[in-house]
Amino acid sequence: MTINLIFRIAAVGILVSVLGQVLKHSGREEHAFLISLAGLLLVLFWIVPYIYELFETIKTLFSL
Repeated sequence: MTINLIFRIAAVGILVSVLGQVLKHSGREEHAFLISLAGLLLVLFWIVPYIYELFETIKTLFSL
């Protein structure tokens, strides 16, 4: 995992929180929820390959 990934996740978190606050104050709470969900899915798509790699490493480590 590179430091670049951590910075991208932090940037998405900041962007989602700012957009969420703006949308909530303008009365569009449904859109704020969808923005939060989209940010979560984006970060999960970035993280899933690293989680898969971790499980594969543990699998080979214990020879399962």
